[in-house]
Amino acid sequence: MVTERSWNPLLATCPSRTSLARIANKWTALIVIALQHRRLRFGELQAAVDGISKKVLVDTLRDLERDGIVERIDHGTVPRHVDYGLTPLGSTLEHPLGALVDWAAEHFDAVLEARQTYDEKVLGTPHG
Repeated sequence: MVTERSWNPLLATCPSRTSLARIANKWTALIVIALQHRRLRFGELQAAVDGISKKVLVDTLRDLERDGIVERIDHGTVPRHVDYGLTPLGSTLEHPLGALVDWAAEHFDAVLEARQTYDEKVLGTPHG
């Protein structure tokens, strides 16, 4: 039986910290976003998440599968056909990550302006 627990990811000893760290990882977020509408084969997923290396994708998928966020489906065919999709637990990340994507799009101009101000103030160079 699971009991209600009080989690505080700000404490180094809190087990929920590992989940927060996994979800906050940029590659995790991008993989979940890429998988939110359909299952993808490894190559399709690597193409969808521009800039991710094969090793990082393999490692991240393995971690997400272990955490129950992504499922790996081996169709048992020759040639091998494996694809990845979100589990029901992984699908619960669609809304919060979607909110972050919306925030980034809505506030990107302000972030760019803040970077320029910082660079000029601290580094003495205009942002270019």
